[in-house]
Amino acid sequence: MQKKTNQPKNKIVSRIVTVVALSVFLYAAYGLTDVLIDYYKNRQMIANVQEMYYETEAEEDRKPNEIRSGFDELLKHNNNVVGWITIDGTQIDYPILQSNNNIDYLTKDYNNRETRAGSIFLDFRNEITTENKNTVVYGHRMKDGSMFQHLTKFLNEDFLKNHQTFEYDTLYDSYEAEIFSVYNTLTDFNYIQTDFADETKFADLLDNMKSKSKYQTTVDVNYDDDIITLSTCDYVLDENEGRLVVHAKLTKK
Repeated sequence: MQKKTNQPKNKIVSRIVTVVALSVFLYAAYGLTDVLIDYYKNRQMIANVQEMYYETEAEEDRKPNEIRSGFDELLKHNNNVVGWITIDGTQIDYPILQSNNNIDYLTKDYNNRETRAGSIFLDFRNEITTENKNTVVYGHRMKDGSMFQHLTKFLNEDFLKNHQTFEYDTLYDSYEAEIFSVYNTLTDFNYIQTDFADETKFADLLDNMKSKSKYQTTVDVNYDDDIITLSTCDYVLDENEGRLVVHAKLTKK
């Protein structure tokens, strides 16, 4: 008789467990679907922006300080566009945006729509119309390989040797960037410093950047040069304060 009494209770408990498990599954599925939809929308948006950028041929005869033609259409939709970055062998082929802070484009795309991926963006302290000893560009690392996720490829020495340069364009100028340092670090190392009291301070920072590199390169860089720094989150040293950094010497084309 005792067994018969416990059977209804067992069925109730079993049903509760099933309902809870199903609820958890549906919640997780909803969250995953939301993420996938966000990734899809971001890829579509980027494809449209790339089409706008590349369909316009560059003008060979431009007046000084005239905006390069590839950016004309982009600026009609977002006047915060300041450049473009392309790295062969990766998905990195994006517009660079800039706000008056380093917060806005952590969570906004080219259309200023809220998105997990954010945008590739220039440090608000940099100015594309003047000399910058250290141009700093930020981007998230997304699990679908987008934004700055593929900077991790430079942690492979063979990939670095075969892809030691990339393209960096501003509204007014085009540069070849030669990579001279790649490393993991923490935010307590001020690799994003943009202003320097004198040449010695910049030279000291360059020495630190080169000494931290996982691999030595043949790129000759000194205090007379301008550099570009690519920065993204990293989880090797710390899940919150860890960063993956790529530095390159800039040469105007």
